[in-house]
Amino acid sequence: MDLEKPPPRRQDPEGCLAVAIRVPVRIVVLVLVVPVRMVWDALVVAGRFLNDTVLRPVGRALLWLGRAVFVWPFVGLWRYLLVPLGKGLAWLGNVLVVVPLVWCHRYVLTPLGQACAWLARGIGAGLAWLYARVLTPVGHAVMWVLRGLGAVLAAIGLGVFGAVAWLARYLLVVPALWVYEWILTPVGRAIAWCATGLVRVVSAVATGIGIALYWTARVLFVLPALGLYRWVLTPVGRFLAVIGREARDALGHAWRIAGRISLAVGRFLATLLRWTFVEPVRWVYRAVLTPVGHVVRDAVLRPVAEAARSVGRATRQALTAARESVRQARADFRRMLLGEPKQRETVDRREPPGRETRTLGSSTTALTKD
Repeated sequence: MDLEKPPPRRQDPEGCLAVAIRVPVRIVVLVLVVPVRMVWDALVVAGRFLNDTVLRPVGRALLWLGRAVFVWPFVGLWRYLLVPLGKGLAWLGNVLVVVPLVWCHRYVLTPLGQACAWLARGIGAGLAWLYARVLTPVGHAVMWVLRGLGAVLAAIGLGVFGAVAWLARYLLVVPALWVYEWILTPVGRAIAWCATGLVRVVSAVATGIGIALYWTARVLFVLPALGLYRWVLTPVGRFLAVIGREARDALGHAWRIAGRISLAVGRFLATLLRWTFVEPVRWVYRAVLTPVGHVVRDAVLRPVAEAARSVGRATRQALTAARESVRQARADFRRMLLGEPKQRETVDRREPPGRETRTLGSSTTALTKD
C-alpha cells in the first residue's frame, strides 16, 4: 500500500475570461434550474405514490383478470377436453391403423419380401455364372482383337503426324520466325521509341500545368482559408468552448444545489404535514379509537361471538340428533320389511377377539387357553 499522497492532477490555467463569465452564468442558471428541479422532484414523488397506490394494484388486478379470462379457460380446455380427446384419438389410431399395418407387415409383406429376395438371389447366381463362363471369354477375345487393331492404327497415325509436323515446320514456323525477327521487331522498336518521346513531352506539359494550377489554387483558396481558420474561427471557437464549458459546469452545480434546496423544502413540507395532520390522526387513533374499539370488542363483539358459537353448537347437536333419529327409523323400517339380518357364525380363532396385546402371563394361545 502506498502511503504517499498521489500528486495533484494538473489543471489547465484559466484565463480572466473564464473567471469573468463563471459567476453570472452560475447565478442565472441557478435561478432558472431551481423551479425545474423542484417540479421534477415533485413529479418523482407523485409518480412513486401513484405507482405504489394505483398502478401496481391495477396491474395486479388486470393480470388476475387476464389469467381468469384468457389463461384458465384455455388450460381447462387443454386439460379436460383436448388431452382426453387426443388420448382417445391416439388409441383409436393405434387400433385402426398401427395394429393392421403391423399385422400386414409381419404376415404379408415379410414373407413376400423373403420370396422376392430368394428369387433375386437365384437370378443373381445365374447371371454370375453367365458372366464368368460365357461373357468373360468372349470379352477377352474381343479385347485381343481391338489391341491389335489399335497398334496398327497407332503406327499409321504416328507416321502421318510426323509428316504433317515436318511440313508445318518448314512451310509455316520458319517463315513466320524470319518475318518476326527481321521485320516486326525493328518496326516495333521504332514505334516504342516514338511513343516514349511523345509520353515524355506530354508529361512535361502536364507537370507545368499542374504546378501552375497548384500555386493558383493555393494563393486563391488555401491561404485565405488558412488565415480565416487561424485568425477568426479558432478564437471564436475557443470563446464558444469556454462559454459552453462554463454553462455545463454551472448547470451541474445548479442542479446539485437545486436538489439540496428541493430536499430541504420537501423535508419542511413533510414535517409540517406530519405535525399538522399525521400526529393528530395518530393521537386520535391511539387515545380515542383504540380504547373505544377495545370497549366495543369486550362489551359487544365477544358476547355476540359467544352467543353465535353456543347457537352453532346447539344447532349441530340438534342436527346430529335428527340424523340419528332418521338413521334409527330407516333401520327399523328395513328390519320390518326384510326381517332381522343374518348373524355371522362365530369361528374359533388363534388370536384373541379383543384388541388387547399379548403378555407373558396371559393364556392367549390355542394350547394354554381355557
